[in-house]
Amino acid sequence: MKRPWAGQVEKPPEEHVPRFDPRNPLCPGNTRANGEVNPTYDSTFVFENDFPALQPDAPDPGSEQHPLFQSKAARGVCKVMCFHPWSDVTLPLMKKQEVVSVIDKWAELVEELGSTYPWVQIFENKGATMGCSNPHPHCQVWASNFLPNEPALSDRCQRAYHEKHGEPLLLQYARQEAEKQERVVVESSHWLAVVPYWATWPYQTLLLPRRHVLRINDLTTEEREDLAAIMKRLLTKYDNLFEVSFPYSMGWHGAPTGLHLKEDNSHWQLHAHYYPPLLRSATVKKFMVGYEMLAQEQRDLTPEQAAEKLRNLPEEHYRTREAREGEVKGK
Repeated sequence: MKRPWAGQVEKPPEEHVPRFDPRNPLCPGNTRANGEVNPTYDSTFVFENDFPALQPDAPDPGSEQHPLFQSKAARGVCKVMCFHPWSDVTLPLMKKQEVVSVIDKWAELVEELGSTYPWVQIFENKGATMGCSNPHPHCQVWASNFLPNEPALSDRCQRAYHEKHGEPLLLQYARQEAEKQERVVVESSHWLAVVPYWATWPYQTLLLPRRHVLRINDLTTEEREDLAAIMKRLLTKYDNLFEVSFPYSMGWHGAPTGLHLKEDNSHWQLHAHYYPPLLRSATVKKFMVGYEMLAQEQRDLTPEQAAEKLRNLPEEHYRTREAREGEVKGK
């Protein structure tokens, strides 16, 4: 953190995004790449990705393969979900009930796609630094006919812990973190957001429910309301850290679906990961290179340091504060 930096500097995120852009394919009423016209939506809007990485009719490569060159058909569907009709808002700047609508739609998609597919991955890439190609507030939902690498590893680890200790790993972990408090960023009656003990990305956080919950569609109405509130608080702190629309990749992990719905998944606990890249400022990010690619990830600051920085930040968004202060000066 102290070494002189003459490396790559990111372009700061655009702060003045137009509310409506007639050229933006995600805006209400606009035409997308495939020629379809978006409805004039006023809440969330879900559509089939025009450039899907997964397709339901992917060809089967066959079974006669060399042991070193094995492959199977990866089938599925990819959807895009717009959070809001306006391009100039993000989740922390949306109203709480608007965020609840996002959560309800996430739950609906897991219910719908999970009836067929073993894995439904909800994820959001926010900001150009994280490869996001469009500033309009949105996420993606991919459903696949296989369990991908990360959730497969998570499944094995949670299962092994449950078999040894008789309790879900992340349920026990949440209790321990709530007692220690040293890595807690924000908490509420139903949720806990911490910089995890094993964090390697700067300001990485883990969002956990306090009770045992398998999937996002299992959340009660009260838990969804509380989740919307704690998401706004956490993401506001992110934005306030460098007073910029904070980039990150985030996603939900819950118990597998599809054919796994009939299995015992009591070792699972619903959780969300947030992986922000910014390290020193709004323009300098962490690079996972060299030793970290070839040997082991390194921490640039401890989880406790990161949690303290985030925890001590105000919960009023810097843009809200600036607007308020501008109104006062105008008077």
